[in-house]
Amino acid sequence: MVNKEDVLEAHKRNGGKVGTIGKVAITGMDDLSVYYTPGVAYVCEAIKADKTLAYEYTGKSNTVAIVSDGTRILGLGDIGPEAGMPVMEGKALLFKKYGGVDAVPLCLDTKDENEIIKVVKAIGPSFGAINIEDIESPKCFRIVDRLSRELSIPVFHDDQQGTAVVVLGALVNALKLAGKDKKARIVVNGAGAAGLGIIRLLSFAGYKNLYSLDRNGIIYREREDLNDFKKEIALKTNSEGLSGGIEEAVKGSDVLISASRKGAFGKEIISLMAEKPITFMLANPEPEISYLEAKEGGAYIAATGRSDTPNQINNLVSFPGIVKGMLEVRASGVNYEMLYAGAIAISKSVGGRLSQENIVPSVLDPKAASRVASNVAGAVAEAAVKTGLASVNKTRQEVSKITKDAIKKYSRLEKRIPHL
Repeated sequence: MVNKEDVLEAHKRNGGKVGTIGKVAITGMDDLSVYYTPGVAYVCEAIKADKTLAYEYTGKSNTVAIVSDGTRILGLGDIGPEAGMPVMEGKALLFKKYGGVDAVPLCLDTKDENEIIKVVKAIGPSFGAINIEDIESPKCFRIVDRLSRELSIPVFHDDQQGTAVVVLGALVNALKLAGKDKKARIVVNGAGAAGLGIIRLLSFAGYKNLYSLDRNGIIYREREDLNDFKKEIALKTNSEGLSGGIEEAVKGSDVLISASRKGAFGKEIISLMAEKPITFMLANPEPEISYLEAKEGGAYIAATGRSDTPNQINNLVSFPGIVKGMLEVRASGVNYEMLYAGAIAISKSVGGRLSQENIVPSVLDPKAASRVASNVAGAVAEAAVKTGLASVNKTRQEVSKITKDAIKKYSRLEKRIPHL
């Protein structure tokens, strides 16, 4: 367990977690003349004549903006942009360590979705990608969908897409161990950002026997209280029109994926499931039920978001590699082919160590984290090229090597950074 006072002191000591460091040294007038005035004018004129040169002459090609309004921070809820900043700084640090990506945390002092969209579009020229983070739903969906249409750079929603990718990667391995396939009956409990993202990606991947629940029970097409996004879920799930609560949904199901809240249900729910039930309890920071409770309830495979039990479902396995892959080929957007490719790369990264307690790579192993990030980046880049979203044609192997080298470079630098 971490100590509150130690955590506060660690953040205060360094004035936060991230800053900037130059890629070049200025040691005299010659350096100053090249990197700033008067030499920089040549670079400005070149980019003025061809805006795409910003990718070659500036840091745009490897920089992502992390944008939040502070309305849904971790398990803390609507705490505002200032209080959300430590989380966004932490995310920026993880982008660098696990993907070699430069990230800028931007917490906006507005909750208005049109204002957020306006700001993100205005800052777009400075970045190679946008990461929308910890914005309340369903507002976040509208923001992401609209920005994806109106910007010519990828708009990535980690709460939705990053979660879905690592869940699918883990699910592929779990089903393999249980001797099951895409015909498995899968229940997704929770229809927020994570739930919608999971349903969208599973549906794209060919899983048809899907059911989804929100706080009012099973989602079905005739329900009159559905917003546009839950109507989308209804079209992708529950073809038989089942109604009721979680008991009715999970009866005879093979998989329960829950992105809800602590205490949403008890371990007895698992006893209603089919043989060799698979359970992913993703509520953060405390799961719906613990890993131990899930196993006691009869789960063949159990996973949570916690690092102190097996099978941690952690977005850190997915988002650094996904964004790095998009950046390296200068993708103009992100599609489900790219997300699916990332998920399969995660599942394959477990390799010969696949077991009931190891269905997803661990982020606690630096070598494994580097391997996964480079594998995911290469797979995402390859899918972007194949589907016509890439502006630069790089091979899977090239992007994987670039990513691995970037992670190693930061690892060497990290040795000179103060530790706790």
